[in-house]
Amino acid sequence: MQLIIPVAVLGIMGLLFGSGLALASKIFEVKQDERIPLVREALPGANCGGCGYPGCDALAEAIVKGEAPCDACPVGRKKAADKIAEIMGETVEESEPVVARVHCQGSEDVAPERAQYYGVQDCREAFTAGGGCKGCSYGCLGYGSCVAACPFDAITMGENGIPVIDEELCTACGNCVATCPKDVISLSPKNNPIVITCNNKYKGKYVKPNCSVGCIACRLCARECPQEAISIVDNLAVIDYDKCDACGLCIEKCRSGVIKNAFPNEQVVLGKKEENRNLEA
Repeated sequence: MQLIIPVAVLGIMGLLFGSGLALASKIFEVKQDERIPLVREALPGANCGGCGYPGCDALAEAIVKGEAPCDACPVGRKKAADKIAEIMGETVEESEPVVARVHCQGSEDVAPERAQYYGVQDCREAFTAGGGCKGCSYGCLGYGSCVAACPFDAITMGENGIPVIDEELCTACGNCVATCPKDVISLSPKNNPIVITCNNKYKGKYVKPNCSVGCIACRLCARECPQEAISIVDNLAVIDYDKCDACGLCIEKCRSGVIKNAFPNEQVVLGKKEENRNLEA
């Protein structure tokens, strides 16, 4: 009897505490919108942060709350956006796929260094050391921070020390753009291969001593463009992709070889912008 009474008391107390916890869980339950797990399942699960949210879980919740659009995920692209739109009972306007592109070709043989850097081999670390060792203050530092930041292995360092982007692997998550301390990488329409491969904002006479293949702001490309899609901003040619039809005339006219075809293969054809729109992201 001396053992039965304590055991019974403990059993009754356990039952009471358990019932209390069960009741509390019902009272204080935070109900989740049933669409959130469905949207989460439609997302690719990369958790890259390219959408601006810390992960796919956060993005799914934001989409259901109406704080983010159905096509907010750059990795899932059209396939994920269509599925999420179906869940949300919405429609998604078709948008042009974009990819990351490098705006620099200042390798060591064309862009001399003004100093030697012996610190951590990271672009951001080198940037804090007086802006880096390149003579051109706007050029790629070449230590591969963008390579490390890419979760899809879409970037490699070329033999000339300038990053190379595989446009088929690139998901336009934007991690490389956010990582580059020199703003050398940006997102551009994939169906338009015209790219300015320079980020130099020096005035013309100061360009060549620091980079022999830099833009000198001669304005020839802007004058010759039949669509008036090129302007000179801060001594650098800038393309308005809404106007550009990828005719390729600017490539022919550029004296410094700054304007190039970033995707020179049969998939993207110069002067065939409308046909190129059919590219899948």
